[in-house]
Amino acid sequence: MTLALALWRAGGLAAAPLLPLWLARRAARGKEFPARLAERRGIASLPRPNGTLLWLHAASVGESLSALPLIEALRRARPALSVLVTTGTVTSAELLARRLGGAAAEPSRSGAMPDSPWLVHQVAPLDIPAWVERFLDHWRPDAAVFVESELWPATLAALRRRGIRAALVNARLSPRSAARWARARGAAAEALSTFEVLLAQTRADAERLSSLAGRQVDTPGNLKHASAPLPADAAELARLSALLGGRPAWVAASTHPGEEQQVLAAHRAALAAHPDLLLILAPRHPERGEAVAALVAEAGFPARRRSQRQDPDGPVWVADTLGELGLWYRLARGAFLGGSLIAHGGQNPLEPARLRLPVAFGPHTANFAEVVEELLAAGAAMRVADAEALAAWATRIAAEPGWAEASGRAAQAAAGRGSAALDRTLAALLPLLPEEGYTAG
Repeated sequence: MTLALALWRAGGLAAAPLLPLWLARRAARGKEFPARLAERRGIASLPRPNGTLLWLHAASVGESLSALPLIEALRRARPALSVLVTTGTVTSAELLARRLGGAAAEPSRSGAMPDSPWLVHQVAPLDIPAWVERFLDHWRPDAAVFVESELWPATLAALRRRGIRAALVNARLSPRSAARWARARGAAAEALSTFEVLLAQTRADAERLSSLAGRQVDTPGNLKHASAPLPADAAELARLSALLGGRPAWVAASTHPGEEQQVLAAHRAALAAHPDLLLILAPRHPERGEAVAALVAEAGFPARRRSQRQDPDGPVWVADTLGELGLWYRLARGAFLGGSLIAHGGQNPLEPARLRLPVAFGPHTANFAEVVEELLAAGAAMRVADAEALAAWATRIAAEPGWAEASGRAAQAAAGRGSAALDRTLAALLPLLPEEGYTAG
């Protein structure tokens, strides 16, 4: 055990008595499920399924979306497989329940997926050795898959001790994170040695991971390319399409604090040329709906909110609900991706591209650098430096539907190159699982 890991374990033991109070405070702010706080301490709320069980961890929304096609592909390849999914955020749990568990799933009450009995969800245990051991004692996974960038020292050490075969897929390691890990190179190498399969999202990620792991890291492609188009309720889409009656619209999706004011300024400028243009403003965190509506009102627009069942009959509609981005994208001619006008790193531009929308993003797109470059090279996207440039893009969306359609077709073609990444990732993971028919003891 490295000194860094020993210090981490000691810090976890010291912090453990205080963490229940911290979790209760998070629950009071809507950051945890109050009824499921015990899961954070590794106390299961459901029985272990019989047979082979794969543990798949996807920390937040982005990782969860990347995992969806992989979960479905694993199930097709191994029909008897059960999957335990853990996440670290309320939003990601709710998204998975809607996408995999059907309308009856209630993530706030349990991790059962009524429409998918082979799939269960738990909130990830915090990285406290005793809590991780309790979690593993109950679930006894036959293999573990971590998506993107979750490296929890105590959890990984427990997997190594128990000989549980593990993989890190679609791995992402930013230059900043790589520099931090480089200062504890021994701990990084020890953590990464847990993974029998180590697959990176991009070539740059693979190089950084290879440097820390001391071994070659493969790059099968980005699983985000493999996702299916975001779903939308067909009846609601028909209703809203009829309500808009061909009115041009654009989406500002997954916006963050500090961006909405710029988006609203851009929309005001675009309205000067196209008074009927609709802005669908969808904050990254729907619980910010009230605050975003206040910004809309400050900008002089009526603050209509989806969460309040108010339809879009003004120039701005605040789309403050979860899991409906697929609906907004189908109503629009183009999409701006938030997290990019501020130093956040950007959100996933493939989701609107997959639905044949031209996309725009600001200067900060490090989280999706290769995807962004592919879309720019395909003529499917535009980088905007500020509100003025965003206004020009939104104006063009309204004024030139033919250009928007052609750009959208290019976006859809660029986004549809993910089947190889999924196939290669699946091929690497299947050997980690016991043969079909295995029964856990």
